[in-house]
Amino acid sequence: VQLQASGGGLVQAGGSLRLSCVASGRTFSSYAVAWFRQAPGKERGIVAAISWSGGRTFYTDSVKGRFTISRDNAKNTVDLQMNSLKPEDAAVYYCAADLSSGLYGNKRFPVLAEHEYEYWGQGTLVTVSS
Repeated sequence: VQLQASGGGLVQAGGSLRLSCVASGRTFSSYAVAWFRQAPGKERGIVAAISWSGGRTFYTDSVKGRFTISRDNAKNTVDLQMNSLKPEDAAVYYCAADLSSGLYGNKRFPVLAEHEYEYWGQGTLVTVSS
């Protein structure tokens, strides 16, 4: 599975962006997918995750009510709609796929640790001006 993230850019505080993760590979629908982010000088951490079917989602507390993760398995895409953006949301955003908590996995969704994710996109930069 290869992942490509896009949609980052510069936005004013309070604005919106929609990130997209496009995957290659017929088995993408079997994976749980997450968005992580890493701000300068900080560790990378999970932002949101979605189960293989799309039926379950997870959000870190700081983005609840503002971000929405969704997927379209027919199109091999996972999107992250980000509303009411704050300066502290500025970071490089990465999408990642995890088989262990996917359709055929043995781990409970959501998996939060980045080392559990087998495949990563290249990252897309989100800048939020105050």
